[in-house]
Amino acid sequence: MRDYQNIINGIYEKAINQSEKGTVATYIPELAKVDIANFGIHLRTINNTCFGIGEYDTLFSIQSISKVLSLAYAMSLVGEAIWKRVDVEPSGHPFNQLALLEVENGIPRNPFINSGAIVIADILLSHLDDPKTDFLNFVRQLCDDDSINYNETVALSEKQTGFKNVSAANLLKSFKNLENDIDAVLDFYFHQCSIEMTCSQLTKVFYFLANNGCCLQNKLHLTNSQVKRINALMLTCGFYDEAGEFAFEVGLPGKSGVGGGIVALLPDNFIITTWSPGLNKKGNSLLGMQALEAFTTQTKQSIF
Repeated sequence: MRDYQNIINGIYEKAINQSEKGTVATYIPELAKVDIANFGIHLRTINNTCFGIGEYDTLFSIQSISKVLSLAYAMSLVGEAIWKRVDVEPSGHPFNQLALLEVENGIPRNPFINSGAIVIADILLSHLDDPKTDFLNFVRQLCDDDSINYNETVALSEKQTGFKNVSAANLLKSFKNLENDIDAVLDFYFHQCSIEMTCSQLTKVFYFLANNGCCLQNKLHLTNSQVKRINALMLTCGFYDEAGEFAFEVGLPGKSGVGGGIVALLPDNFIITTWSPGLNKKGNSLLGMQALEAFTTQTKQSIF
């Protein structure tokens, strides 16, 4: 067995001694308050053996990483009907780009850009009795951890500054691709993004996508086909206009968030999460991207 602990220790030591750590997101004011010095790595094998270093048990705002979980929940509820309302193609544009949405008649390129995730939020609103509570319970169940919660301060901060998301929702509504009230959809979406988790919790939550749809509690949440589709979308669309670079350098399905977190996985092998709040110019964690490239290079473990 590979010496995962020694490998991630070496990657961590090199990263924290690096002078260039990126820039903390400032367009959501609450995220601007996070200390850029934070850095953690956590790995969970398919046998539930864990390795970690740094701030892997510190809570942070998972932001767009939550889009994978909302997609999984929606797929479990409505199945293939999702793809009538959102496409599966890489956008080649930033996560909050609106131009393509108008050109393509209100059908977002994929579920991981903001407009696509807003459509998924609308689908959940249409199928859940208490969307915010039900979604949070879904995440808690995947992790077997009832301590996971929304950060209401972050949700409010997003609501007060999310002007492009409001524009996207209105554009979607104009094309009849939102069924519910715009304010209700956005309130759910902002809360979804505000969930706080640690690196170690995220490796638990994403375990089901490395384990053919079964979570750590051995409950089946998705079919093999649905898991394959989500992992494919993470590989091709999980990093917006840097998705090709991540596939090229790291070679794993993954998802980033502007809170500085990245989750990546190798089916039937492991889930690895990094957190460093400093972002590169494309909005992905600078040290996280470098750490994961080093990890797959040193372990020779990727899907390629």
